[in-house]
Amino acid sequence: MKKRKWLYGALAGISFIFIVYALADNFIFDPEAKEFLSHKTGLRRELKPAVWLNVMRIHVALACIAMATGLINFLKRVRDRSILVHRINGYVYLISVLVVVLTSGYMAPYATGGKIASIGFNAINMIWLIITATALVQIKKKRIQAHRNWMVRSYAYCYTNLSIHLVTALFHQGFGFQYVTSYTIGVYGTIALLLAIPEAILRKLEPA
Repeated sequence: MKKRKWLYGALAGISFIFIVYALADNFIFDPEAKEFLSHKTGLRRELKPAVWLNVMRIHVALACIAMATGLINFLKRVRDRSILVHRINGYVYLISVLVVVLTSGYMAPYATGGKIASIGFNAINMIWLIITATALVQIKKKRIQAHRNWMVRSYAYCYTNLSIHLVTALFHQGFGFQYVTSYTIGVYGTIALLLAIPEAILRKLEPA
């Protein structure tokens, strides 16, 4: 029980900080995404900034909603007090994930790092959709514990952006790699991390 409370508290803190940062950065401090777009060079497709920015804003907003609703639904008190609220919140999470994946699919061809990074983003989108759909199938079959486990795996992908930027910073600022190379490593490193970390957490939370 203590492990679960500690883990939830840590996730809640990280999520709150990240949501505030993401919203402030994308809607207040750098609404034109000038710094991020400055790294996008040598694109094969013409990037239309106005369209890209609108898609990006939708992507960020729905990613924050997915992060918040997913976190809320892990609270036992929410499930115990109202299964209806839990279910509605779950569908909001599901729709948010779908929109995040669709908007990411639009932006993937313009990814920093070119085609290789674009393929990585599309892989992340497919994995997230499959995992989330599996969680939905499990609850429809009344397999509650399996549903929770798959939701842990799905929720990990709410941290995709955070993971990519942390890995990118490690290789770019820590090891001196070029930014584009570091970003590409960040994308593929995130695929590995977000598959491995939930499994480690689930094993840690297994009853002794």
